Amino acid sequence: MEQALAVRDVLTNDYVGVSEADTVLATVELMRAERTGCALVVRGSDPVGIVTEWDVLGLVEEGKSAAETTVGDAMSTPVITIGADRSLTEAAALMTRENVRNLAVTDDQEILGALTQRDVIAATGSFQGSPDSELAGEMTTAGDLEEGRLRANGGEYTTQGVCEACGSLVDALREANGQLLCADCRRV
Repeated sequence: MEQALAVRDVLTNDYVGVSEADTVLATVELMRAERTGCALVVRGSDPVGIVTEWDVLGLVEEGKSAAETTVGDAMSTPVITIGADRSLTEAAALMTRENVRNLAVTDDQEILGALTQRDVIAATGSFQGSPDSELAGEMTTAGDLEEGRLRANGGEYTTQGVCEACGSLVDALREANGQLLCADCRRV
């Protein structure tokens, strides 16, 4: 039986770290330069917040100046963390349960990096839709899709996964027009 893929297996040790006193503008410039959607806000070696694309959009919506607003005023708290040895399945479930797209990965109170929803999708995407795999005998049937169930690795059913239209990690996928979609995308 195959070992579950761990967070450590897909994590890159590079992450963008900023302080609470940095400006949002400087943080956004750093995030763009590093091509990442989030920055961990650290105090010493402790994660105290996270700045995401959504936080910046909220700042813009409120009409605040990114050059004058500090990270401490714009960051999201608390930072949701996960241990590096936890499975990707657990990480995806945690993201869904906490309604976040980024997790700080720690090991013995040390920050190892940030795990993003895109990391999870990239790591698990190669396992979907491969009929020549050993799991072919356990593939989801049309009846399962009509009932809103997707067959998982161990033969159990789940409806959690990644929406094929918007890419969001959601609790409840359903089949619509030949795709597995979240509730929002099914309404469109």
